[in-house]
Amino acid sequence: MGPDFFQRATAVGTFIVAILGSLTAPAHSEHGIAMYGTPALPPDFVSLPYSNPDAPKGGRAVFGSVGSFDSLNPFVLKGNVPWQLRYWAYETLLARSWDEPFTLYGLLAESVETAPDRSWVEFTLREEARFSDGSPVTIEDVIWSYETLGTQGHLRYRGFWSKIDTIEQTGTRSLRLTFNQADRELVLIAGLRPILKKAQWEGKDFVNSGLSEAPIGTAAYVVDKVDAGRSLTLRRNPDYWGHNLPFRRGTQNFDELRVEFFGDGDVLFEAFKAGELTVLREFNARAWNTNYDFPAAQAGDVIKTEIPHDRPSGMTGLVMNTRRAPFDDWRVREAMLLAFNFEFITDTVTGGAQTRITSYFSNSQLAMQAGPASEAERALLQPFAQDLPPGTLEGYVLPEGDGTSRNRANLRRAMALLQEAGWQVVDGRLQNSAGAPFDVTVLLRQGATDYKAIIELYAAALKRLGISLRAELVDSAQFAARETELDFDMMTFRRDLSLSPGNEQRLYWGSAVADTPGTRNLMGASSPAIDAMIDRMLTAEDPESFRTAARALDRVLTAGRYVIPIWQFDIGRVAHDRRIHTPGVYPIYGDRPGLIADTWWYSED
Repeated sequence: MGPDFFQRATAVGTFIVAILGSLTAPAHSEHGIAMYGTPALPPDFVSLPYSNPDAPKGGRAVFGSVGSFDSLNPFVLKGNVPWQLRYWAYETLLARSWDEPFTLYGLLAESVETAPDRSWVEFTLREEARFSDGSPVTIEDVIWSYETLGTQGHLRYRGFWSKIDTIEQTGTRSLRLTFNQADRELVLIAGLRPILKKAQWEGKDFVNSGLSEAPIGTAAYVVDKVDAGRSLTLRRNPDYWGHNLPFRRGTQNFDELRVEFFGDGDVLFEAFKAGELTVLREFNARAWNTNYDFPAAQAGDVIKTEIPHDRPSGMTGLVMNTRRAPFDDWRVREAMLLAFNFEFITDTVTGGAQTRITSYFSNSQLAMQAGPASEAERALLQPFAQDLPPGTLEGYVLPEGDGTSRNRANLRRAMALLQEAGWQVVDGRLQNSAGAPFDVTVLLRQGATDYKAIIELYAAALKRLGISLRAELVDSAQFAARETELDFDMMTFRRDLSLSPGNEQRLYWGSAVADTPGTRNLMGASSPAIDAMIDRMLTAEDPESFRTAARALDRVLTAGRYVIPIWQFDIGRVAHDRRIHTPGVYPIYGDRPGLIADTWWYSED
């Protein structure tokens, strides 16, 4: 499905809502489900539109990651897990088509059925569905997975469990979940819970499994070799149960997937140049244009592939912890934004080739529009007008520097705001009324090369205001622990947002989890307006209402001045061995975490 999804879905969604409003349409089983309208692919589809059904099987792909790992359980809060594991080794009842927002197709489940008002959902398992050890997937496994992840799992799974009123087996291979609140997305979320094997964990500690064993999944890839903290190898299961499914046709083509871990991004790049890695994602446009002239690239043994996308920019940058002074004051956060000379920094670090993120959903139809809020957005936000950050309703634009290293006009505005907030310069140091200096530490993961360069330039600008900024570099385990415990002033931040935002938004910036260890709400946002806009998104019955709520949410988040945004990744950049091939057709979501492992392949020819 193309990027005009919302326009086309509006007409379809309006028609569907009119029918559902009469409550006369009976529920019936389908091969897939969409938030609005119907799935684009018919029940008899041959393969996903961005896969090659004739792709050969074999070979391997070797990836690199900066950092380390001390756990093989990606479903609990404890431990530092290779992020790839969750995408490569586990499956769900339904699965995403990355060419359609808000659309899922049957994977472990052969069909899905839901009430017209989405108050319940019923799944029927495929009879052939198997775990990697060959044992059948049962309804008992499914129910156990829901409950275990909902009560012992990572925070990303727990919120859903509290919204289930009942969960019951309705047949040999079917179960029904009934929900206790109105939320149209819950039927989709139910289909995206990982399914694990209950019998594996009888008498064992699921939460503290660490490196002792990985949870058994149903996917084509299984853990093969582990060199603790250094490398992880997965192999393709020759007896994988789902290789004949249309959804899997032309996917999961590599025999082996390996991840090598490095302490520094520069060392990782040297390993790629030497041929130790066969795939490398590049996030710096300047490096993409200047660093790939090494011998293997010149000989044609390394290929550069650019992958377009139509998803939102998401938010990348430096997040400020509003639980701590002085970042609990919006004026201080605005001053920090004014002092961040983006135009000069991006020119220095990326050669000016990457444009700035302007809001959380920028680069998409869900982004707030320039200028004042629309009438529909204002109607949603007006009840919270007294508590909204300045600029929410009137229109907020990130500060723009003059392109010079001095950035004097913005620094003058920053100083005025700091003085208004009670800060004064004494002997060249900014301090508050109690005489405490304005000293800030930015938590960085070792090997974050680009961020180290950014912090050096930013620190020089803040020094002119009397602010001391220093980087604290820690290893991956310490970084993960500090992030979990919310122990930081500022830190690097990335939230990859989609065209189908939903319940995960509560985990990202909902007030209910603002102070919960392990929350993804790193900035500590606690806003009734944010909570209300998320609620509105989840109960919207047509694409237009959904889009209005998303734009209103984008306004509150952006005007909240929680993050100092850097550049957006408007295209994916992947350098790879010439023997690794791409279908050449990409979904509207572009380079997602599982795209290469799922749809690319190895061939000597």
